[in-house]
Amino acid sequence: MLILTLALLAPAVAASASGSDSARARQTLAPVTAADRSIGRADAPVTVIEYASFACHHCADWHQLVYPGFKARFIDTGKVRFVFRNLPTDPQEIALPGAALARCAVPERFFEVAAALMQGQSAVLRGGNREDWYGPAIAVSGRTQAQIEACATSPAVEAALARDMDSAEAADVHSTPAFFVNGRRVTDRSLGGLEVAIRAAAAGQ
Repeated sequence: MLILTLALLAPAVAASASGSDSARARQTLAPVTAADRSIGRADAPVTVIEYASFACHHCADWHQLVYPGFKARFIDTGKVRFVFRNLPTDPQEIALPGAALARCAVPERFFEVAAALMQGQSAVLRGGNREDWYGPAIAVSGRTQAQIEACATSPAVEAALARDMDSAEAADVHSTPAFFVNGRRVTDRSLGGLEVAIRAAAAGQ
């Protein structure tokens, strides 16, 4: 069963991430690398990094209500490279398997999987069947269920999720969603608030 396989991930990743003293000491935003999941031009003048959780209803609201307009205005026009980093929140038994599933998708399908998970989040948080939550995400992942199951508890995925979580700790991020525009934290996550920050960053301010 996919639920059981993915559930095994939670204690391992949580333990790995909690053990990083060096991450806690740096208090800096980790640079974007090829290991990150991103969308948009790699050489876009502005990089927006989001720390989000698939169990965070504020994250789901942002991805369903704000992200479509954000993508059309900034990503699709080449103005912004958008990076998604996982910071799983409670309940961990929902957030961590969702993060693993998304990470195991074909990289080019990551944001489609994220959209499916965010869309189905409210139902699973109300006690819905997790298989029903996973299903639409797997369908757009570019992988089979067997491939997702084999990938989800792999050392590579465990390390990738721990790296995201450690980078959040290093940047002093403890709640989601959290946004950084060219390395500067932005608290106004509305489309208008992000636009102000993006324009300032593009102007070098």
